[in-house]
Amino acid sequence: MRVVLKDLVKRFANSDRAAVNKINLVIEDGELAVLLGPSGCGKTTTLRMIAGLEQPDSGRITIAERDITDLAPKDRRVAMVFQNFSMYPTMNVYDNIAFPLHAVKLKRGEIDRTVREVAALVNIDHLLQRSVRQVSGGEAQRVALARAMVRRPEVFLMDEPLSNLDAKLRVQLRTEIKRLHQDTGATFIFVTHDQEEAMTLGDKIIVMNNGDIQQVGTPHEVFFAPQNAFVANFVGTPSMNMLTGAVSGDNGGGYRLHLPGFEFSLPARFHAGLAKIAGTHVIWGIRPEAIRLVAEAGENILSGEVELVEALGSRDLIFVRVAEHLFGVIVDAQESVAAGEPCHLHFAGAQMHLFDADSERSLLHAPEAEGA
Repeated sequence: MRVVLKDLVKRFANSDRAAVNKINLVIEDGELAVLLGPSGCGKTTTLRMIAGLEQPDSGRITIAERDITDLAPKDRRVAMVFQNFSMYPTMNVYDNIAFPLHAVKLKRGEIDRTVREVAALVNIDHLLQRSVRQVSGGEAQRVALARAMVRRPEVFLMDEPLSNLDAKLRVQLRTEIKRLHQDTGATFIFVTHDQEEAMTLGDKIIVMNNGDIQQVGTPHEVFFAPQNAFVANFVGTPSMNMLTGAVSGDNGGGYRLHLPGFEFSLPARFHAGLAKIAGTHVIWGIRPEAIRLVAEAGENILSGEVELVEALGSRDLIFVRVAEHLFGVIVDAQESVAAGEPCHLHFAGAQMHLFDADSERSLLHAPEAEGA
């Protein structure tokens, strides 16, 4: 079902700023949308307002064009899976899943059919008679998913449901949630601070910070076309290399970027954006994956020295000192780079990013197109 948030605001008494600051968002029917951001950015508060566990100070929430803003949680036809899942310890797995159906007084045959259907969907049909004390963390989270599913909600809400699991289980459950979304065709709204989780799960990613939506887009868009410096820095592991410098025009009608210790020409695709900004200072950025080691120095190639090498398995993250700057660079582990070695860095011009130092907006996006 289509979920629409209109001018949604939430303030808490102990804070001098809005936890959610007049956000507008549309999540289409059948999408898996991920609210991504650091702790305290407003993503869980937004989810709790959709669930009815928090009441907005202003704004409206609709699901399938039905205004649910003032409805009780039980009347919203949504189901929420929490970070800290809980089960009734005196009941077995079957009865934990069936509990919401007994509460609405469904017939026993319908309860049994529904429980077995959803248990099969999340691969726990073989655990139905097991005591909940005998299930693992991953199995318990599947029970929580099944208990949410039996209510046949219009929208699934998930608040960091994988954060308490170990790394291997997180990957496994991530795959299960993606498959569950595909099988049901339902609308999912998933909250996480984990970028890898967001990028692998989401059809749409909503990046939040300080109660505001910073960018809405596909995983590809928020990674390769960040609309502001926050998104560029927050999305991606390891983080984007970002430096503040000055720009000046050159004799050929282009621009040069001046950073302490070096300078180079900026690609033509930034020229229109640079012509519109009032100041001369910009934030320049490039991801570690967009830098490569080359054999010789040359135009727009910087020379430096490897300071540190971190093994990441098939890849290494190396840190290269150039003047007073330290660049993170991703290289193939087979390159056998060692600390103390001199090297030359080539920056892929097509993957450079540039932001106005004052507004922190991308210089590839017109100002009127910015915002949530």
